[in-house]
Amino acid sequence: MTDTSQTKPEAEAAAIAAAESEAAAETAPAVEPIDPAQARAILDAAMDDLLGDDWQAEDSGWQLVTGHDYMARVTKGGINVDFYVDLLGEVTIEKRHLNPAQTSGRLLAWIILLLALGIAFLMARAVGWL
Repeated sequence: MTDTSQTKPEAEAAAIAAAESEAAAETAPAVEPIDPAQARAILDAAMDDLLGDDWQAEDSGWQLVTGHDYMARVTKGGINVDFYVDLLGEVTIEKRHLNPAQTSGRLLAWIILLLALGIAFLMARAVGWL
C-alpha cells in the first residue's frame, strides 16, 4: 500500500505548471536593472529639464522635500512634483496639489510660531522690558 499525497490529476497539473514556468523562465529576457549612480544621473537630468537648471537656487522657490537615487519630491507654493526612476531607467513625473496633511502642517506651524511670539511678548512685558 503506497501513501500518495496527491491524486493523479493533481500531480499531472503540478508537472504541467512546473514545465510551463521553466519554459517561461527560459524564454523571458534577463532584465538588468540600472545602478543607483545611473538612476541619480537620469533623475537629475529630468529635474533640470522640467524645473530649469537653477531649480536648486534659493530664489527659484523650489524646495527638495525628500529624495534618494530613484526618487525625489520638490515643492513650490501649493504644488508637489514627484520624480520616479524605475529600475529600467524610465522616468515618471507626477504633479499634484498639496495634500491635506501638508496643508494642516503648515497651518499648525504658523499657529505655533504666532503663539511663541505672543508668549515672548507677554513675558517681556511682564519683566518690564517693554
